[in-house]
Amino acid sequence: MSEPIRDRLVPLRRSFHRHPEPAWREFRTTACVVEELESLDVDELAVGADAYDPADRMAVPDDEELKPWLEGAREAGVREDLLERMTGGTTGAVAVLDRGDGPTIGLRVDIDGLFIEESTDADHEPATEGFRSAVDGTMHACGHDAHMTWGLATLEAIVESDFAGRLVVFFQPAEETGGGGCPMAKSEFAADLDYLLAIHVGLDHPTGEVVAGIEKPLAMCHVDATIEGTSAHAGKAPNEGDNALHAMATAIENAYGIPRHSDGMTRVNVGRAEAGTASNVIAERAHIVAEARGETTALMEYVKERLERTIKSAATLHGCRADVDIVSESPRADSDPELQALVSEVAADVAGVEHVLPSADFGASEDATFLMERVQEEGGLASYLIVGTDHPTSHHTPTFDVDERSLAHGVDVLVETIRELERRHPVSRRDENGA
Repeated sequence: MSEPIRDRLVPLRRSFHRHPEPAWREFRTTACVVEELESLDVDELAVGADAYDPADRMAVPDDEELKPWLEGAREAGVREDLLERMTGGTTGAVAVLDRGDGPTIGLRVDIDGLFIEESTDADHEPATEGFRSAVDGTMHACGHDAHMTWGLATLEAIVESDFAGRLVVFFQPAEETGGGGCPMAKSEFAADLDYLLAIHVGLDHPTGEVVAGIEKPLAMCHVDATIEGTSAHAGKAPNEGDNALHAMATAIENAYGIPRHSDGMTRVNVGRAEAGTASNVIAERAHIVAEARGETTALMEYVKERLERTIKSAATLHGCRADVDIVSESPRADSDPELQALVSEVAADVAGVEHVLPSADFGASEDATFLMERVQEEGGLASYLIVGTDHPTSHHTPTFDVDERSLAHGVDVLVETIRELERRHPVSRRDENGA
């Protein structure tokens, strides 16, 4: 790793792409990030439970689900001292550069992959160029491989500069399940940040376009429900059973009937439902995986409460009982206009950036909002940037890929934004009249 990160953006991103790991299973990924960080002159490097309180995590798999990923990382040669620091799936890391007086700036990038089988199509570049996922059923289908590359290269550039201040880089696990943002936000590393930058690649913005800050990310919660009934013979004595499958079907039907709200947009979806064993058996158990979203945190809470009530009521109606677990959730947090304006100015002067949008509606959910919310509540400014990339198909699809020209664009935008924040600090909030 003697060659500068900036000179190997493409191979580094491709290496991450080839070895994706899902939420809280990012053992090898974290180790690769840490080894890169160890080659930089950072002042503090916290891994796993040293970076956050494990009790604050959400949507954590059980030990049996974690075990094969841990063993896979060990077989790949990950150091035992690092695996010990990630016991129980405490993945992720935080790196701190402390250069004395100046602003305290946070940068958040995410590191997890998705449970998607990557395409082998002849026109899918990762397949033809030899960096398609080597992990069956798992893929970097949302660009987090690019995000990690940006985080490392940006930190390297600031280390090598005459930056004055404190830079904290969060390499956050479990974004896709909404499980990692909360513990990072509650950690000591998120305290007293003057500014926070979060970043995403693509999102239907082309190469050469930058969005200086998102607005209207949806507050979100993931719901896991189990319905318990009573088994019986479907032909001989169906009346002796309490049909969990029927209760599940009622719950799903009624979930989509939850009233919309006059205060704004809401969403509800049941993404997976399972029940039963055979055609002649009254199902005694059913499982539902669902989500609720809202234009505001309050609206998400409205849908979440009614979704939970709907599932439990459907179970009761059919003589069953339901256990509803809120697996994870994240709030809404908008980018601050003062920081968006600064990013817009900086991005306009970056080579290869042809178009800058001051803001754009996000329309999806992101648990970076936990970090944004904390920074804003403590008086700081936060913005969630998008660096465009030409991707052949949408995020979360088997043929997703990024235009690797955008790798340099992202690094330049982040580095120059950090240096400009240093020069302009403090960046004041506008008053109520926008002055």
